[in-house]
Amino acid sequence: MSSLNGIKVIEFCEIAAGPFCGMLLADMGADVIKVERPNGDAMRTWPPLTDGYSENFASVNRGKRSICLNLKDPGDIAHARRLILGADVVLENFRPGVMQRNGLDYATMSALNPGLIYCSISAFGQTGPRSGEGGFDLTMQAMSGVMSVTGEPGGAPVKCGVPLCDFVSGLYGAYGIAAALNARASTGKGQHIDVSMLGATLGVSALQTSEFFGTGKAPRKLGSAHPRNAPYQAFEAEDGHFGMAAGNNGLWASVCRVVGREDLEKDPRFIDPTTRAQNQDTLRDLLEAIFRTKPIAHWIAAFHEAGVPCSPINTYPEVLQDPQVAHMGWVQQIALPNGVTTQTFGPVLRINDTAQSVTRRPPALGEHTDEILAQLTASGEA
Repeated sequence: MSSLNGIKVIEFCEIAAGPFCGMLLADMGADVIKVERPNGDAMRTWPPLTDGYSENFASVNRGKRSICLNLKDPGDIAHARRLILGADVVLENFRPGVMQRNGLDYATMSALNPGLIYCSISAFGQTGPRSGEGGFDLTMQAMSGVMSVTGEPGGAPVKCGVPLCDFVSGLYGAYGIAAALNARASTGKGQHIDVSMLGATLGVSALQTSEFFGTGKAPRKLGSAHPRNAPYQAFEAEDGHFGMAAGNNGLWASVCRVVGREDLEKDPRFIDPTTRAQNQDTLRDLLEAIFRTKPIAHWIAAFHEAGVPCSPINTYPEVLQDPQVAHMGWVQQIALPNGVTTQTFGPVLRINDTAQSVTRRPPALGEHTDEILAQLTASGEA
């Protein structure tokens, strides 16, 4: 039995952070009702479009039902209100103040539904000097410091290729909602969870913020290298690059044996992780002179045999075909509302050594409007 069976979530969200959070709850069994404006979540237009349906949208909206409501229309606001009064959780990612203007904010709704858990995801949070500002993943990567440590030393600002701020905010939202549901089980009271993209991104930047607190110096770009450990980065071989991480002295000794330079193990420049990190440019040059003599496959095999973590620099097609991905059951077939069958990266968590299945396809725009309104009428929710 899924852990959130019987939990009803009303999602007022678009694009990535909020919808990803809602999907995580749906994956755990919650009934997630996605409230969309008449022309739909903007991500519905994002390519790739398979027979007109966005696979990007499908990737963060599986497991949900969709209802179309125009929150500028008093009748539809009344429908939204009824949905919230019958819900366990509300999830929204409007700018602060939007839900309040519609009379759908936490203070108003919790007065009538005291057990309501209400999660607001925004760029900067619900209060404070920046609370009225908007933000997207790019601007939040810039604001949060992520771009200051991403890329090669001396290079132009580069964002992380994955929309880190959006998705980590969704994860924090799901985490907060799960904790609030647990608290409500004993207190009967709901909570208002305030997730800011800035805070979530700084939260997962613990190593960078602590480096500043400890040294007073701003962390800097190191490319693929690590500020406190080496060898721990991408290295050039004869036919390209691979990643190798010797994160302790035992693994470093194994690296020295693999490359035939046991003398380096006792070299005072490389005697421990700290000294290796301090001299990692020299160390990289020494190792790459050896690595360039043989292809990637040779070094991957040699380091695997020696127990040193290493990997090719995979593309997404390559990693999605890895046997470990297949074993974990992560890539699953999914039907789109237009009848086309495609693939998706399904629920990540295995529970009791079992992959969790996609139980409901992503919805067509407004597909469940009549069904949901009929349920409201039948339940007498007012």
